[in-house]
Amino acid sequence: MYTDTERCVRAVQSKDARFDGWFFTAVLTTRIYCRPSCPVVPPKVENMTFYPSAAACQQAGFRACKRCRPDTSPGSPEWNARADSVARAMRLIGDGVVDREGVPGLAARLGYSARQIERQLLAELGAGPLALARAQRAQTARLLIETTELPMADVAFAAGFSSVRTFNDTVREVFALAPSELRTRAARSAKPPATPGVITLRLPYRAPLNPSNLFGHLAATAVPGVEEWRDGAYRRTLTLPYGHGIVALTPRPDHIACRLSLTDPRDLTLAISRCRWLLDLDADPVAVDDQLRADPLLAPLVDKAPGRRVPRTVDGAEFAVRAVLGQQVSTAAARTHAARLVTAHGVSVDDPEGGLTHLFPTPEELAGLDPEQLALPRSRRTTLTTLVGALADGSLPLGTDTDWERTRAELITLPGFGPWTVEVIAMRALGDPDAFLPTDLGIRRAAEELGLPSTPAALTARAAAWRPWRAYAVQYLWTVDDHPINHLPV
Repeated sequence: MYTDTERCVRAVQSKDARFDGWFFTAVLTTRIYCRPSCPVVPPKVENMTFYPSAAACQQAGFRACKRCRPDTSPGSPEWNARADSVARAMRLIGDGVVDREGVPGLAARLGYSARQIERQLLAELGAGPLALARAQRAQTARLLIETTELPMADVAFAAGFSSVRTFNDTVREVFALAPSELRTRAARSAKPPATPGVITLRLPYRAPLNPSNLFGHLAATAVPGVEEWRDGAYRRTLTLPYGHGIVALTPRPDHIACRLSLTDPRDLTLAISRCRWLLDLDADPVAVDDQLRADPLLAPLVDKAPGRRVPRTVDGAEFAVRAVLGQQVSTAAARTHAARLVTAHGVSVDDPEGGLTHLFPTPEELAGLDPEQLALPRSRRTTLTTLVGALADGSLPLGTDTDWERTRAELITLPGFGPWTVEVIAMRALGDPDAFLPTDLGIRRAAEELGLPSTPAALTARAAAWRPWRAYAVQYLWTVDDHPINHLPV
């Protein structure tokens, strides 16, 4: 979009928040870059230039606006809707892969050379993987500076910088303030004192956002010990590269309040990325709803409660295991099966609030489970153990960077995997916005009540008009049933 100057200018002049994250406005006279919705008086048209990413702005010598904080705007929805190498690279960079494994590690995961990835990202985003990772490190550093009392040296290494000097230089260059000045400015704002060891932040999103199905689904399917709904917040444990964490996510009118407790602050970038992915916060609900509203049978559902998101997962392997446990059983039974698995194989954690007790077991921890101890039909035991084996040996990767169609083809070859299981994993673990569940009982009931075709083949043909947003159509169709997944818990 950033190449369409006229459209960008209109968005800036109208301060349209829907375009935050789609592009960034750099002001030639002040050398500052902003998000489109910046509250200051818009600059003259001749002084504006537009970039596709904050990293491209920083690489061109612009610093972040202190008013609108463009480095904290929602991510581009393109990376959710696409499955090409650039989109997969952006999702991996968001997960901190460049900081942990370098550009060669990023390229190896994508199956390209480092030079090819560099060239593709430069062509589309105006910045290479190192510059994009540097911009993300700067944002992580700012969060740690403003929300914790960590010494600056600890902040530097936790944010992924290789030295304190590089950290200081980057913060000054990006924010036009020294790290100590950022902390002083944050301390002057009237905020309640932070709980030691807890990082509190706001997760932005594009309006509208309907929290009912999003948090209702997560709460209704929560695995005891791993997840819970408490005091208006969804809480869960997180398994992270350097340790573990506990997160509490609370819906607010204009943001998601996020409280993170981490055993190692180096996991902050990944924890934030996982939370945003879980809640589908980088979606463009206006584009989704406009297309679905074009179907006269879907329009009343969209108009009644617009802005529904697809509830995802913080870990693809975890969700795949839970999907198998949930085959052909009720939501309550699926939770019971998962809770037994967690108690038997999950690592114990300490929760100051007392509700969470375990991390969900990794495939490696489940690899040695005895199928005879599972209270499941024999065929389901075979399905689960085969899946766990493929996840543990790395032959079946399930991550935000996974190729959607190739993974579907691999999943369908596993014993006990049918179209429903494959598509629900594609929707919630892989993040494919076009995943569709025509055989789902709730979808078939909704189709019959709305006058849509109720057979899977006919419904799939009708749903072609909803592409590439069929996963969002599923969320609206599920609301026809009065099920707990559609309601915020009391």
